[in-house]
Amino acid sequence: MIRVLLADDEAMIRSALAALLRLEEDIDVVAECADGEEALAEAIRLTPDICLLDLEMPGLDGVEVAERLRRVTSIRCVVVTRHARPGVLRRALASGVAGFLPKSRGANEVAEVIRRVAAGARYVDPEIAADALSDERSPLTDRELDVLRAGRRGETTGQIARALALAPGTVRNHVSTVLGKLHVTTRQQAVLLAEERGWI
Repeated sequence: MIRVLLADDEAMIRSALAALLRLEEDIDVVAECADGEEALAEAIRLTPDICLLDLEMPGLDGVEVAERLRRVTSIRCVVVTRHARPGVLRRALASGVAGFLPKSRGANEVAEVIRRVAAGARYVDPEIAADALSDERSPLTDRELDVLRAGRRGETTGQIARALALAPGTVRNHVSTVLGKLHVTTRQQAVLLAEERGWI
């Protein structure tokens, strides 16, 4: 049996997908989680074979959960998303995610991806992969993207500095550089642009 942890903040989608996956003879859904923090804690406690993670969750998103799990476990993660932007795919693959697919796929396709990933393969939806190859790359450095990501919910400079273990002045310098590179006037505009293009 392939033991699967499922995390999605939308209760109806989570319960429906869990019910459909439980119909598969070789898949056992061992936990259903409503957010990234719960998924991380339950995955460490239960050590499933696969974590099936929604990308867009409050708190920790699916890629952040996968990244943290990779540091402490060998659990393989599959990320599903409604908005499969190429930049997000690049971020997911850099974080060690083993599977990436849109939520538009049927439960039987999701089950097949789970099997492939559990067997050691990686899977990226072909349409997302094609888009990623043709998409514009971010002009921002990894650290600049970290600063935007840490401040995407309106956090103060001090909060961002603490989250990233940086000096507040360093955060301000990064923000200033980001605004110049993206030709916007506020950090919030930079966050929105980076989200639209899938860089964060």
